[in-house]
Amino acid sequence: MCCRATGKPQQNAYIERYNRTVRGEWLSQYIFETIEEAQDQATKWLWTYNNERPNMGIGGITPAMKLKTAA
Repeated sequence: MCCRATGKPQQNAYIERYNRTVRGEWLSQYIFETIEEAQDQATKWLWTYNNERPNMGIGGITPAMKLKTAA
């Protein structure tokens, strides 16, 4: 049995958008020598993606800015 979700890409729009972003902004930018290096770069990129990039879902500001305005 396959572990991937079934259905069309349009049914998983958020996942497909995220996967495209990962490929375009991170994965295709680096050549990794070791698994550890890939994991380290992935962790750094994910932190930036989730915390430092402007997010259109919250008005085009970063999550850090959103937290400051909520406090």
